[in-house]
Amino acid sequence: MRDILPDLRARCADGVPLALATVVAVHGSAPRDPGAVMAVDAAGAVVGSVSGGCVEGDLYDVAREVLDGAGPRVVAYGISDDEAFGVGLTCGGTIEVLVRAYVSTAELADLGALLDLIAADRPVAEATVLSGAAETGARLVVRPSGAGSTKGTLGSEGLDAAVTDDARGLLAQGHTATQRYGAHGQRRMQEVAVFIRTYAPPPRMLVFGAIDHAAATARIGSFLGYRVTVCDARPAFATRERFPTADEVVRAWPHTYLESAEVDARTVICVLTHDPKFDVPLLLAALRTPAAYIGVMGSRRTHHDRLARLREAGADEAALARLASPVGLDLGARTPEETAVSIAAEVIQHRWGGTGRPLGELTGAIHHPGGPDGTR
Repeated sequence: MRDILPDLRARCADGVPLALATVVAVHGSAPRDPGAVMAVDAAGAVVGSVSGGCVEGDLYDVAREVLDGAGPRVVAYGISDDEAFGVGLTCGGTIEVLVRAYVSTAELADLGALLDLIAADRPVAEATVLSGAAETGARLVVRPSGAGSTKGTLGSEGLDAAVTDDARGLLAQGHTATQRYGAHGQRRMQEVAVFIRTYAPPPRMLVFGAIDHAAATARIGSFLGYRVTVCDARPAFATRERFPTADEVVRAWPHTYLESAEVDARTVICVLTHDPKFDVPLLLAALRTPAAYIGVMGSRRTHHDRLARLREAGADEAALARLASPVGLDLGARTPEETAVSIAAEVIQHRWGGTGRPLGELTGAIHHPGGPDGTR
């Protein structure tokens, strides 16, 4: 959704009817995860993708039918020998896609309000009925808490209450899922399938050390969807001009800043200072956080000396095992930009549980279902 957010918001603001095709389930190997969106507007323009081109042509026709009043529906695309290079997925998997239209002024306003929350990085979940003893396409928007924190209905108070509770739990974890309920929200029943799509704020990447490698790492972090902060105590180095792609540039002692920063289980910390007076207090602070990844630049000799200093400062072996150092995967990187790719590759590997080996040397599924930080 985020990749086409400006296009969708513009159409809602202009009152342009549109149909959203959203991946709600993936079985086996597939190009996009649940939550991927393609939109078709009343003029026939298309933005977004659900499969990288495999099924978009057929899905376009379905979206046009839904826009013309056919009603919301869930369509499935798999593969067969006859369809391998026609309508189907050449990767061998199956996807299920919910197609729903937003035509009236009220529908477009409701969608626009959701998109505004996403654009403002406000945590929000959208629950949509897929099938069963409730109206397909019925929506409930759920925010974490407070008055007015839900909008819409799935058809019954009990179902709304159960889905609201589950949506808030999924939102706290950053997960998206399809849940099943009884018609009135009963647990452990299968009468109603509800797709709960969560929109948590982007994960953070904290880059310490305002060097050339940090500038390249900040650029690739932004490209990967992280909210990037660069921090350095030296005013001459920590400048907006040197880090134009970072969301914020902070001039402060790294450990002081980190001790007051918001860090959760999705946060990536990259320590690129390789200076003991910065590194040791900073890493001690980093190891006290739940950060998903802590990468540290430096040679093997530097890291060996760093570990000794950290042990002297009281860090135990379990904590030290969290450090990824020397930072990055072995790509043979030389330039700051190549090093940043190496760091990003290790971050992605850690997030999804990949091996870091060439896919051509492996067998089995290409796409991993989830990583140790619990994200998708």
